[in-house]
Amino acid sequence: MLLLGCIKEVSDYELTISLPNGLSGFVPVTQISDAYSKLLTKQVAQGELLKELHSLPDMYSPGTLVRCIVTSIEKSADGRRSVKLAIDPKKVNKGLSSTALAAGMLLSGSVLSVEDHGYLIDIGVTGTHAFLPHQKAKNYIKAVKKGPDLKIGQNLNCLIVEVKNEGRVICLSVDRSEVAASIATERQNWTLSNLLPGLVVKARVQKVAPLGMKLTFLSYFTGIVDFMHMDPEKSTSYSPDQVVKACVLSVHPTSRAVRLTLLPPFLHAGGAPRQLPGERMGTVLEEATVKAFDKQFGAIFELDDGTLAFARLKHLSKTRKSFKPGAFKEGCKHKCRIIDYSLMDEMCVVSLKHQIIEARFLQYQDIHTGDVLQGKVLSLKPIGMQVKVADGIRGLVPSLHLSDVILKQPEKKYSIGDEVKCRVLECNPGGKKLILTLKKSLVQSKLPVLSNYEDAKPGLITHGFVVCAREFGCIVKFYNDVKGLVPKNELGSEPLSCPDKVFYEGQVLKVMVLKCEPQQERLLLSFRLSSKPGPEDKWKCTPKEKQEVKYQIGEIVDVKILKKKDNGLEVSILEDEDNVVAWIPKLHLSDFVATSKLLWHCLQEGDVLPRVMYLSDKGEHIILSRKSAVISAVQEEQVVRSFSEIQPGMLLTGYVRNVMPFGVFVEFPFGVTGLAPKVSMSDKFVTDTKDHFVVGQTVIAKVMSIDEEKQRVLLNLKVSECSSGDSAAESFALLNQYFKELEEIRDLLRRGEPSICELVPGKRVHLVLQDVKEDGSALFSGSSVTGLTVTATRYHLGDKNIAPGEKRKAMVLHVDALTSEVYVSLREELLKQRPKRVSMCSVFGVVCSCRG
Repeated sequence: MLLLGCIKEVSDYELTISLPNGLSGFVPVTQISDAYSKLLTKQVAQGELLKELHSLPDMYSPGTLVRCIVTSIEKSADGRRSVKLAIDPKKVNKGLSSTALAAGMLLSGSVLSVEDHGYLIDIGVTGTHAFLPHQKAKNYIKAVKKGPDLKIGQNLNCLIVEVKNEGRVICLSVDRSEVAASIATERQNWTLSNLLPGLVVKARVQKVAPLGMKLTFLSYFTGIVDFMHMDPEKSTSYSPDQVVKACVLSVHPTSRAVRLTLLPPFLHAGGAPRQLPGERMGTVLEEATVKAFDKQFGAIFELDDGTLAFARLKHLSKTRKSFKPGAFKEGCKHKCRIIDYSLMDEMCVVSLKHQIIEARFLQYQDIHTGDVLQGKVLSLKPIGMQVKVADGIRGLVPSLHLSDVILKQPEKKYSIGDEVKCRVLECNPGGKKLILTLKKSLVQSKLPVLSNYEDAKPGLITHGFVVCAREFGCIVKFYNDVKGLVPKNELGSEPLSCPDKVFYEGQVLKVMVLKCEPQQERLLLSFRLSSKPGPEDKWKCTPKEKQEVKYQIGEIVDVKILKKKDNGLEVSILEDEDNVVAWIPKLHLSDFVATSKLLWHCLQEGDVLPRVMYLSDKGEHIILSRKSAVISAVQEEQVVRSFSEIQPGMLLTGYVRNVMPFGVFVEFPFGVTGLAPKVSMSDKFVTDTKDHFVVGQTVIAKVMSIDEEKQRVLLNLKVSECSSGDSAAESFALLNQYFKELEEIRDLLRRGEPSICELVPGKRVHLVLQDVKEDGSALFSGSSVTGLTVTATRYHLGDKNIAPGEKRKAMVLHVDALTSEVYVSLREELLKQRPKRVSMCSVFGVVCSCRG
């Protein structure tokens, strides 16, 4: 099918074409012309740029009319149809022969070569040589402003000026005034097999209907003008036998149906349709009035400025089932949003769908660098992951940005259809280029987004990612391809001999701007965030920036609890004039997981916790730890500060960060992480890793091996392998710390729940039976257990039957301070036994290997 289209967008690889009736099509770079395709093939084969091969943006501009032929209609996985087109003259003009060529004809041509006196033009007609003199191209070249000469592959609207040797040689003109004045006539012998879109003809109205007209032209041709292509100022004044000027829009090869347009911009060959003002795109209109409705195509609306808009049938309701034709009678009003503009119809395209009206992004222009957005995974390829942001908007997550660490098998983490949260690294609306990142450190960063060199003020602290680590330092990149150098002396507090051993490609780090030269696009950076800029580089740091660089890992501080949350404590650092706020995760309150939960339960807002260690500055707060073993390891310098310091055989104190079926990830102070595989987790056979370790548990790990290239550490957690020699001393020290913390918990409980502190396993108490449950267990009360739930199982009630209200003597078996539950026994054989000294471990419902 032959169509007249208008170039809507131009990229390096395709032309987006606006087609009649609000449709769009795409011309791939391989469907421009034979000469252009040959240059592309040659360039690929040679592997170097060819001077004579120009990019599509160098030759084509939006708003230019072109003749197209439909080559295929492709259907995507989500059911969307994509119209593929060609503007190659060999395909568009295939109905023409050399004998049919006549002076005054208008047809498509493509520059074949540049000669001394003009250009050889490919018009796609076998046996015909077409020539365009320089003089006939001069004014056109000046008007299109694409350089001093026409370029190979450039598509032209050509007028035949002269035909020689029975059509074997023709002379052409592309002068805009000559082309615009041309009108197709009977003398040019046009037939249905070679009739071309874009021809301007004189036509006679044969029949006028509510949704269009039937015309005759060139003596024996019949064409249709639909309601969208009638001149809006004359739509009510057309009458039979009236002579009008019309332009051929399309020619169907099988049905031989010809469609025409009467819109003014097309009534001069080579004209240019009007464009929609940029600010109107995406506008939401509260009331648009229905002007006409067709059950096969859609509805025409009148907008607030008096212009007309078209909504396709699928955009009139959420689903076909919910569509109600009665709501689109003439005069009805609806809320809609402008989603596109059809250049060929000179009409806005609108949608009434609620999800489109409410959509955050409608086009690439709506997206800005640094925006955080939701997307859906479309595909996984070697170069990265394609993500759908909205209808018609897709972005690429490069392989480097799929995670904070490099993923060798991303398909194990991501699946087609997954919802992902990402951040915009770069957005080029013109080229429909959207680059995204999934690195959590960047997505969740609250620091300023550095997207241009002008904003890089000395002292600014922000997040960037390493793209290169060499002996001279690191190259760090930010948003919109802004990048800078961290010289070797600014990589850390200690000099590094081999930066490439410490830093890796894709690593997200905080950096501070030292110096910037925007005009030269040069940026000097530092990883030493505590470095203070000189007087000439003053930059006002926010309170958050101050708190991030004020403390060093390992520094001991006292804190006051501000707020208790389910997963930890929000605290303020005492003796700090800036009232710095920090965070203690629940599992960092103690080396022992059960004790951490008890401490959190007993602590109250306003309590002061002494000797808490600065651990890191992840997320929004400084992270603190109260793990004694971890604090001791840092103070005694039994830690590694970077990957380069790790050596096989080292014993390191850390804490479990994650428990996976294949092993346990252990994190150490200063951020180094290692993996203990399943076979190296325990001296016992491991069936389920969760039976041996829990997240937050403090552990001592032995370094088995390191992989410098992949920055990986393998660990051993077997008790037999992780002893420094004096295992007895280590065990007693750990046990001593455990009892100290239990004593602290007991003191805290006394102020809020004093009764529970007096209850220890083995103690005799007098109780009153309150109720007997269906399972045979009983509930008790008593003055010594006020506010507590006291239970005896059926077995521990003994052989005697008791009734509610009876008083009985019982022995305390177990106390759970977290749930305020006490378990007792009424069995005679237990009550007769001599009271024994019990371990404090059982008082608080925790498991310990010590003996009472």
